[in-house]
Amino acid sequence: MRRAVVLGGSIAGLYAARVLSDHADDVVLLEADDLGEDGTGRGAPQRHQLHALLSMGHTHLERWFPGITDELVAGGARLGTGPEVRFYVDGALKAPVPGLRMLGATRPFIESRVRRRVLALPRVRVLRGRADGLLFGAGRVRGVRYSTAGEATAPSGHEELAADLVVDAMGRSSRLGTWLLRGGWDPAPLQRMRIDLGYATAVFRRGDELPRTVVAHASPGPASGYQPTLSEPGAMVAVEDDRWMVVLAGYTDHRPGRDPADFLARMRRCVAPLHEVADRCTLLGDVRTFHFQESRRRDFTRLRRFPGGLVAVGDSVASVNPVYGQGLTLAALQASCLSAYLRAGSPAHAPAWDYFRRAAVVVDAAWQLSATADLAQPHVNGPYPRGYRLTRWAGDKITEASVIDPEVNRAFMDVVHMRRHPKSLTSPRVLARAARVLAAR
Repeated sequence: MRRAVVLGGSIAGLYAARVLSDHADDVVLLEADDLGEDGTGRGAPQRHQLHALLSMGHTHLERWFPGITDELVAGGARLGTGPEVRFYVDGALKAPVPGLRMLGATRPFIESRVRRRVLALPRVRVLRGRADGLLFGAGRVRGVRYSTAGEATAPSGHEELAADLVVDAMGRSSRLGTWLLRGGWDPAPLQRMRIDLGYATAVFRRGDELPRTVVAHASPGPASGYQPTLSEPGAMVAVEDDRWMVVLAGYTDHRPGRDPADFLARMRRCVAPLHEVADRCTLLGDVRTFHFQESRRRDFTRLRRFPGGLVAVGDSVASVNPVYGQGLTLAALQASCLSAYLRAGSPAHAPAWDYFRRAAVVVDAAWQLSATADLAQPHVNGPYPRGYRLTRWAGDKITEASVIDPEVNRAFMDVVHMRRHPKSLTSPRVLARAARVLAAR
């Protein structure tokens, strides 16, 4: 390709630009934000909440940016392995999973290093501007129309940028559907699941407490749904600059607020590591909250026609309950889907059906895991996927068994960390093992 344009310079757009640098002479990141000194910009409002990098996301981060793990750790990130990564269900510590690795770092810290790597590539450049529409012609997208930052230099008030391939990485606020309608194309069908989640993040000074803990994650058990008296959803991660980052979550009227005293009280009702941080560590700054109303996904594979020269990545395709920490990993996996599509020799000007089919497998795995858990909440009323009752029953039994059996927990964590599709949990081998473990209790 001569030129590829990526709309949006957040983490999904950065991954896409890295992939495209192997296939295009000129890769343009069209970004309206002032990137700031650390290169992260204002961006998404949830940027400063706790983000998890799942195991498969970490694998693909290292794939696209070799050596970046060592770079992050040298800068202060923590790499947790084995018992340093602790998962709890209803307050019970789960069996450890050998070989599991999780990186402890804030999203701005990771994203600034990724951005630095991407912008150092000789074929990648940033263009300050706001995308205002697509240029169509001959059954494909031929470029983008944009407004320059702070001024309009063309008589129409817009500039035009030709492209062989355009990538929508504009996130949940993507205007792609509107632009497709304007160009005479149908937008991708949108599925929504209202979950009414609220979460809050606070940062604490980290000292010598919990020296062998990098990640601690607590969730309610399968029988409890969301019961604050049993185990409030929460997690903490050791991050750069000798800090703990703690997130607490709740649904509907149980959403956490900004009051520091209430936040500490919630931590003390949670599992031991969070309780200890609340008692021994100093709170730094304010408690930050975020309200996530609904999960969304756009299914491009259900369209009968689609313009060539156009793909979508990241939250523009799917945005699921952030409690499960899938966002950064989804962006990385979709980038790898885009790479596989382009390496197969697919022409950039053709409709990217093969890319969307690949990406749909990844999105379906994330959606199935999060939706099955969300539908257990009494206030979430669908839509229920086919076979939900069987999937939920099997998932509950496997969750129970995973607390006490390392082999079942490995299968469970492979799904949580997006190394395997959720359907692997209903294999006869896993179900039989879980049944034996529960029968022997």
